[in-house]
Amino acid sequence: MEKITAETDNLRKILSTNIKKYRSIEGISQEKLAERTGLSEQLIKDIEGCRSWVSDKTAVKLAITLNVEVYQLLYPQAEANRLFPMRLPSELLRKLRNEIKENIDRQFEAVVTDEPM
Repeated sequence: MEKITAETDNLRKILSTNIKKYRSIEGISQEKLAERTGLSEQLIKDIEGCRSWVSDKTAVKLAITLNVEVYQLLYPQAEANRLFPMRLPSELLRKLRNEIKENIDRQFEAVVTDEPM
């Protein structure tokens, strides 16, 4: 029975760590995660605090909101980092996309107007 308890504690820690990791990547707070999933903020805190487990429906809601597959929430951190390298936060990607677009627009304008860059 002791081994089962240790394994369940470990699984809760893995889930907690991964939710925090992917929440950080997405740049959202526990409150925003709760809002976007339709779950209570207290439940999010309890899951991240290893005090509550998730149902299959809750796991799916969390994964969809965090833009990962459900099984990625249950991978040990070292294994997850190897298999699923860190993604850039969506806000950073948006900024990079805009900078690239602006740079292309400037270059295009310079070519069209025959002005030096």
